[in-house]
Amino acid sequence: MDKIVKIFPTPYDLAIKFAEEMVNMIKESVKNTKLFTIALSGGSTPEIVFKMLAENYAKSVPWEYVHFFWGDERCVPPDNSESNFGMTMRKLLSKIEIPSLNIHRIKGEDDPEKEASRYSEEILLNTGKREGIPVFDLVLLGLGEDGHTASIFPGHLELMKSDKICEIAFHPVTLQKRITLTGRVINNAETVTFLVTGKKKEAIVEKILKNKPSDQNYPASYIVPVYGRLYWFLDKEAGGHNNR
Repeated sequence: MDKIVKIFPTPYDLAIKFAEEMVNMIKESVKNTKLFTIALSGGSTPEIVFKMLAENYAKSVPWEYVHFFWGDERCVPPDNSESNFGMTMRKLLSKIEIPSLNIHRIKGEDDPEKEASRYSEEILLNTGKREGIPVFDLVLLGLGEDGHTASIFPGHLELMKSDKICEIAFHPVTLQKRITLTGRVINNAETVTFLVTGKKKEAIVEKILKNKPSDQNYPASYIVPVYGRLYWFLDKEAGGHNNR
């Protein structure tokens, strides 16, 4: 597994470069007559990326070959301000031409247990497999100040090792229910990319990238693709320790 860290002056510069690399990945996949599957993340940094994609690549990317999924979702309706799908729809999906069948949203308004099972089946039907485990071409991840990623929080590392594709998770403070991909699926992707910005993330980024002993309860430290590549896209505030 290759781990590559890239640091940019601002979140905007990060978004420009990542959007460019994502578009190149899609075009390369299409060149090989292959569909491109991506599991998206919510958060402020992906929001900038989605806006960038809509503004600069709405017409130049063969979006009909791209299938969008989500790495996690809050158990809220799609029009709720906390919905990861809702944010992506506003910033990107409503601004590009893409078949509705290519958009595979987690139905946060439905019964969580039934939806986790249904979404697992939808993923199985629309992705490649490796050793029976779904393979995404790209998984986007954020990083919480507590070291969580997707909706896998400290104290719930069993979700990293689960045999299921999707599981129900709970926010440790609000106890809000969420649906998340498990670590086994994330680590089976061809490429996994963390998008992390802001000074508040500097300490946790340092702990995880430097593999300090105290990092073992941080779910993000368990993101180690088995066959694929791991990228960390950081702005200079989140990645400040790398400049010391």
